[in-house]
Amino acid sequence: MTKTNSLKLFGDKLVRSVWDDEKEEWFFSINDVVQILTDSTNVIDYIKKMRKRDLELSEGWGQIVTPLAIQTAGGKQKINFADTKGILRIIQSIPSKKAEPFKQWLAQVGAERIEQMQDPELSIKQALIDYKRLGYSDKWINQRLKSIEIRKDLMDQWKAHNISEGVQYATLTDIIYRAWAGKSAKEYKEFKGLTKENLRDNMTNEELILNMLAELSTTSITKAKNPQTLAENAKCAQEGGNVAAVARKELESKTGKSVVTPLNASTFFTLEGKQEEKQIPDEEEKKD
Repeated sequence: MTKTNSLKLFGDKLVRSVWDDEKEEWFFSINDVVQILTDSTNVIDYIKKMRKRDLELSEGWGQIVTPLAIQTAGGKQKINFADTKGILRIIQSIPSKKAEPFKQWLAQVGAERIEQMQDPELSIKQALIDYKRLGYSDKWINQRLKSIEIRKDLMDQWKAHNISEGVQYATLTDIIYRAWAGKSAKEYKEFKGLTKENLRDNMTNEELILNMLAELSTTSITKAKNPQTLAENAKCAQEGGNVAAVARKELESKTGKSVVTPLNASTFFTLEGKQEEKQIPDEEEKKD
């Protein structure tokens, strides 16, 4: 199931886009992106010539392109779209000054990623910088970085106990979420109004800590019970999530508030800002 929307990209130019709920991916109109970057009067002809120049792009075109039916001025038509990865690959093949900043950015990201693979500590430092730039508090950042460590330990245990990355990881993660939060990862994201954003990056301090407790408990239980099948691992995940569910109920009984909240990073920062403003006396109060 998909929904369409227009996004402002490349300055003030609009690119037609489609959000795929199942894949949780944005798909962008290839023609729109190419036209904006080249100012071509015949974008279809330009794309044909581009594919002739770049044989590797042409050979992989079928994997890059996703035809989607959308409403146009001439009625509903199938338009060629590509996801973010595909669009960036196409941009690499465009010899245009407008495309150069994207190429330089890709080169920079690639270089940084190689450095981070050689020195994992750089990834942590970069995460710290990114979270600060986005406005997260030091307290939240410390918890988030700890949650990453806990999540990695859990995935290491799953790998050691015959769990495959991808669908099986997602299945066990959903079991943990349902146990303590009452929602699958997808339902939790929808509850917070998220699409592609990372769910944990949009958790409040309380949510993040309880999720850490659930995953830490699952890791400890997995180590103790040594499960060998998906079903046995699923039972450990349920028990680990239940530990956090008990803590959640106890906290909610004391505060009278639900821990699981629709607040996301954007709304959370807005509320924090308003609270800080209330704590700062205005000039009239200072005079009094």
